[in-house]
Amino acid sequence: MNLDWNEIFIGDLDFGFTFEIILRTLIMFSMVLLILRMSGKKGVRQLSLFEVAIIIALGSAAGDPMFNKEAPIVPSVIVFAAIIILYRTITYFATKSEKFENMIEGEPLYVIENGEFVLGVRKDHTFAKDEFFSEMRQESIEHVGQVKTAILETTGNISFYYYHDDEVVCGLPVLPKPYQLKLKSIEKEDIYACTYCGHSKKLSVGEHTCPRCDQQEWVLAIKTVRLQ
Repeated sequence: MNLDWNEIFIGDLDFGFTFEIILRTLIMFSMVLLILRMSGKKGVRQLSLFEVAIIIALGSAAGDPMFNKEAPIVPSVIVFAAIIILYRTITYFATKSEKFENMIEGEPLYVIENGEFVLGVRKDHTFAKDEFFSEMRQESIEHVGQVKTAILETTGNISFYYYHDDEVVCGLPVLPKPYQLKLKSIEKEDIYACTYCGHSKKLSVGEHTCPRCDQQEWVLAIKTVRLQ
């Protein structure tokens, strides 16, 4: 099969239109930045799902006029204006009604309470344990027992509230090597943590079912204090 590289990379591009493409791109990109600046957000991690949807809509409106001769800029400006009016209207009503705000933005989600995972989180929500463990490691958290409460915010950020050093409990390790030492059958009596819910208890030799979540996979619990 012979590939037409000219068709792949250039096609029917009119080089006389190149400068106009650059100008259109600068205009549309500047408008997107202006509207995002008007939203008052400082970074992507501060965006809710609703605001991400707004950005996608802005990108769609800005895309075609950047390179398409047949797509004038003014209609896109009208779309931008409609989007920002919609955004302002929804945020206004969200400030007036907590119920409406929760419907649009979602609600903060408790993930850890009292050093254990909240049951039902993984069933009711898109909850990626590996990603959550990664977030914990970045906060110098070695095991779940160091955390009194963890809340997944609507922006995707995670708020951690820690036990004092003298209150730390035995917990499920989040470091990869200790966590991978999972057991179905206990070979030595010690304190173990359920790999599903993080519940810790002293187990004797043999197979055991977690009294909290009915799972049967365990890993040796640890009780180290958090490094500041």
